[in-house]
Amino acid sequence: MFDFLDGDDLDDGDDGDDGDDGDDGDDGDDGDAFDAELAEATIVYCPYCGESVELLLDASGGETQEYVEDCEVCCQPWSVRVTIDHDGGAHVDVNALDE
Repeated sequence: MFDFLDGDDLDDGDDGDDGDDGDDGDDGDDGDAFDAELAEATIVYCPYCGESVELLLDASGGETQEYVEDCEVCCQPWSVRVTIDHDGGAHVDVNALDE
């Protein structure tokens, strides 16, 4: 199962030195805004327990993505297939892993 972390959950490696080195990590491109546009949430239904689960999709993974993810409710493994069309729309198929 994927664990998605927000910025507050990440270890920033703070060693107690609060000195500013002047590098804010901004290399001129607006990568954060771009990444936000690529991530999209959709609701899927577990093929085992039938519960609805929010699934985060990432278009930067390519037009066709296949992976295994566990249900957040019943922990059964799913086979997930995501297809991104040319307009950026996503089609998601979630099936029992043993199908």
